[in-house]
Amino acid sequence: MADLDKAVATQLANIEKRSGKTLAELGDILRASGLSRHGELRDYLKRELGMGHGDANTTVHHVMGSGGAAESAGKEAGEVLDAIYAGPKAALRPIHDRLMDAIGQFGEFEIAPKKGYLSLRRKKQFAMLGPATNTRFELGLNMKGVPATDRLLEQAPGGMCNYKVRLTDAAEVDAELIAWARQAFDSAG
Repeated sequence: MADLDKAVATQLANIEKRSGKTLAELGDILRASGLSRHGELRDYLKRELGMGHGDANTTVHHVMGSGGAAESAGKEAGEVLDAIYAGPKAALRPIHDRLMDAIGQFGEFEIAPKKGYLSLRRKKQFAMLGPATNTRFELGLNMKGVPATDRLLEQAPGGMCNYKVRLTDAAEVDAELIAWARQAFDSAG
């Protein structure tokens, strides 16, 4: 099993454990809802089953066979990254590489590839990273008790990450940013 397949399988198994339902049961629940749009289905799982945003999103992608983990299943890491950083987003790849080199020094973690970004997890997700637009890269971080700054933007409660940092150049991957990433890493393990 490829590393990406293993990461997807682990994530889906964790969803089953947390929800107390099999993926087939979750699929039946979604089909019985009468809803068809991704966002409506995701919000339905959050509201009706109390799922977190990430679990609900991944469940809908899995059941609908679209996007996210489903699109990266069976692909090698290089293929997934090549797809994420294709075309005009290719100029953002050095930011990704520099940031992953720094985070890789922290210790072991799981990479869960999605359609347009990577989710980094220990016991829970600590970071999301990837291109937000053709010219801007975003790093989402999960950590608590850190005061927001002009650079470290606090996000609304209930989202996938507590903070977001926008980058346009690999030189912005500096000691301050790496320290925030380290704090998020440490708090997830």
